Amino acid sequence: MAWQAKQRAALRPHELTHVQFVLLAGLVDLALPVSQADLARSMGVDAMMTSQVLRALEARVLVARHRDANDTRVVNVEATPAGERLVNAAIGDVEATDRDFFASLGHDQATFTGYLGALLR
Repeated sequence: MAWQAKQRAALRPHELTHVQFVLLAGLVDLALPVSQADLARSMGVDAMMTSQVLRALEARVLVARHRDANDTRVVNVEATPAGERLVNAAIGDVEATDRDFFASLGHDQATFTGYLGALLR
């Protein structure tokens, strides 16, 4: 909870929630249009939440959503230049927050991260 509070505080100046940041960062990292369903799966976010969050980001012109030319049931999404700029500015703050929060682990940080990865698998 403490880590989440610090992340929320780091994202507040960028006017992003953590889920908005995760999805937008995922889009920027992929650097190509991707279906909403694939983005939700790859980021580990519920499909309905992904749709709602992407609509909010689209209203801010941070993402562009469009129907797939081959399958109109599929909605593809990509980051806009404004979305890329925003998430790139936010990444530095998020990473600094992580460094500060986990600094007390010192050399044990790698072990801790390894344990978290094992839990996720």
